[in-house]
Amino acid sequence: MIILAIDTSTRFQSVALVDERGVALAEATRELARSGADLLATIDAACVGANVAPLDIDAVAVGAGPGSFTGLRVGMATAKGIAFAARCPLWTASSLAALAHDELARDPSGAVVAVLDARRGEIYAGAYRIDDGRVVAVAPERVMAPSELAAYAAGARVIGDYATDEPRTPTAAAVARLALAGARVDELATGAPSYIRRAEAEIRYPDGVPGALRKR
Repeated sequence: MIILAIDTSTRFQSVALVDERGVALAEATRELARSGADLLATIDAACVGANVAPLDIDAVAVGAGPGSFTGLRVGMATAKGIAFAARCPLWTASSLAALAHDELARDPSGAVVAVLDARRGEIYAGAYRIDDGRVVAVAPERVMAPSELAAYAAGARVIGDYATDEPRTPTAAAVARLALAGARVDELATGAPSYIRRAEAEIRYPDGVPGALRKR
């Protein structure tokens, strides 16, 4: 089995080809500000690196967020398009859980709080630990002010791209490993990004953008 995994929740596009054992066959990462943000080119680079053709893909796994609204929409749409074309299932996983997964794989002791910059002066955070070999949530994923993090993360290791000594972002390989360890439910028709909070446009224009069709 070969899983194509994608995460676009942050300023980095992460793509990986992973086998059924969770072993990464190839990985490719591009920073959006530097590379022009062509996700398909990043996917192609990973496939070439692993000598994998599109018809060799058995499943697609995508990080559902939370994270960049635009990045999540691009990642989800691309993952769905590839899964539809390859006639294979689409699996989703939390991008925060994927970030925690890599840290817990290195050191499974205690709890880990994964943190990502949510902009607007806020952060996304989720707390996780290892239970029977699997990454499980110990507190709901939240969007919060940075001042709330200390109480939320009491006693846990904090990792991520916000106010940490070693900034890190989710990897596509971790997304694939979480999906492999999960229920493997096909979400091709139902999968959607997990934004946690409302978009700026929804907050500013609850009845719809002026001049556009209004909600019924």
